[in-house]
Amino acid sequence: MRHANVVILTDETEFARMLTACWQAERQAPAVTVLTSDLWQEQDAPARDLVVLGPVRDGKLRNVLRSLDPSSAAILCVPADSKEFGQLRATYPRLVHVPLREDWAQTLLLVAGESLRRVEAMRLARQAERAAAKNENHATLGRYMLEMKHSVNNALTSMLGNAELLLLEPGQLSSHSLAQIKTIHSMALRINDVTQRFSSLASEMQEAENVSQAETEETSWPAPERR
Repeated sequence: MRHANVVILTDETEFARMLTACWQAERQAPAVTVLTSDLWQEQDAPARDLVVLGPVRDGKLRNVLRSLDPSSAAILCVPADSKEFGQLRATYPRLVHVPLREDWAQTLLLVAGESLRRVEAMRLARQAERAAAKNENHATLGRYMLEMKHSVNNALTSMLGNAELLLLEPGQLSSHSLAQIKTIHSMALRINDVTQRFSSLASEMQEAENVSQAETEETSWPAPERR
């Protein structure tokens, strides 16, 4: 939770003070921002991984919940017999509720810790999905380059051959044309080096994949029985 951001939204100063003090006593405390219901504006709220909703003035709780992004992690800490909470429970069945009683602070810290871990897990999962999509795009590009390797090699061979034939008879070319032919020849050589390096990398990766697959198959084989 060291790098997590938590917003405490409450109109009771003592609630915010006690919860902040409990978090500060933890070895790994999140960054805490305290806001009142009057100052809360969802679109202008600070970056947060979790919103803790404490006691607010009558009629404010519903407006705050309505303004929250549905994907936001939120914990509601109000008395279990709160009339407003009873009305909201049917509208927000997934809202996490910590009853406001003697041990509410420690209970809330435990629940918040679990919520923040879940938020972090979801963030890592989204990162993994983006990385997988990016890798798939790279793999598609790589497969296309492998498929076009022979066509590219044929085109390069033709370019190099024609350029070298022209360079064998420099007297038949103007100085400007000769410079252009030399440039074409040089660029074709560089492109050829790149394609050869790509082919070499593809072979190395295929070999590494074969070795990894062989090792996996070896470890999956049942061990011979001892007699």
